[in-house]
Amino acid sequence: MDTPSGNSVARVAELVTRFTNCSTVTTWTLVALASLIAVGAGAPVEAQDEIAPEPSLMAPLAARALALDAVAVDGALVAVGERGHILVSTDGGETWQQQSVPTRAALTGVYFHDQNLGWAVGHDGVILRTTDGGTTWEIVNWAPEDEAPFFDVWFSDADIGIAIGAYGAYYETTDGGTTWSSRWISEDDWHLHKIARSANGRMYIAAEAGSFYRSDDGGETWTTLYPDYEGSYFGVLPLEGDSVLLFGLRGHLFRSDDAGENWTEIETGTVAMLTDGIRLEDGTLVIVGLGGTVLVSTDDGQSFELHQQENRRGISSIVDVQDGSLLMVGEFGVRSTTLAELAAATD
Repeated sequence: MDTPSGNSVARVAELVTRFTNCSTVTTWTLVALASLIAVGAGAPVEAQDEIAPEPSLMAPLAARALALDAVAVDGALVAVGERGHILVSTDGGETWQQQSVPTRAALTGVYFHDQNLGWAVGHDGVILRTTDGGTTWEIVNWAPEDEAPFFDVWFSDADIGIAIGAYGAYYETTDGGTTWSSRWISEDDWHLHKIARSANGRMYIAAEAGSFYRSDDGGETWTTLYPDYEGSYFGVLPLEGDSVLLFGLRGHLFRSDDAGENWTEIETGTVAMLTDGIRLEDGTLVIVGLGGTVLVSTDDGQSFELHQQENRRGISSIVDVQDGSLLMVGEFGVRSTTLAELAAATD
């Protein structure tokens, strides 16, 4: 049996320390932690280099398996999750079709430029690309020897994109994902969790250990900012102008109205990890998290009301389907809902 290298053991210990600081532990948290440990304590590099990625297995209940991210584009919905699962719905989430995918690595982020062109990222340093709306996928990056999963992916157009992940992983492409190059955006190697761009062009990255990054030049350079909280941030939601929300561990939620220079903490009423957020067309803000946490704001993020979902199952991402419905994904799989349904839940 292969044994972990000294480097792998050290990374396992670090991962356990980093991810067990969560005050709310659910199946979602444990599966994510187990997946990261598997990356850190896998086979030695020499063995991994000789093994081709295995394709995902078709699962009758894939729509109920752990899902980690989703996107809505031109009437279609795409969700990604554990074991390389990719699901596509063309009827607003009523039915889902699992697609054949050339990897079993957990997929953690997905982004679509238009109804045909999209990318997904995940563990084993995998980056996938589709040119037919998610029906078929090809691997354009695979680096299990790096022991650094990707967490998010974003493209400014059909050619220029960024993938971010563990240990400061920051990859760029200028040819639609055919080739990728990596670089450091800071002296630290903190995990980079979520990337977003505001309407005015500023870009933000929510990161580990109280770190937050901003770019004013389309990602060419990044400034490190430090809000007044040393825990990890998992989501960032740009608002109007230079206003932005930043959120993460232990229910911590911060607002800045000057692009991250100064911050005000907003009461959430929860200590659950906050994972994702969206702004609806009418200006309503919705932030979700573990333990069935749903926070709703109708005053442009000045305050939030907690609506704890009865099943307490972790929510990893929420998407505006833009037909009056919402899509949530998490440890329950995929679920179509409405704002009214979410807001009706009370603890």
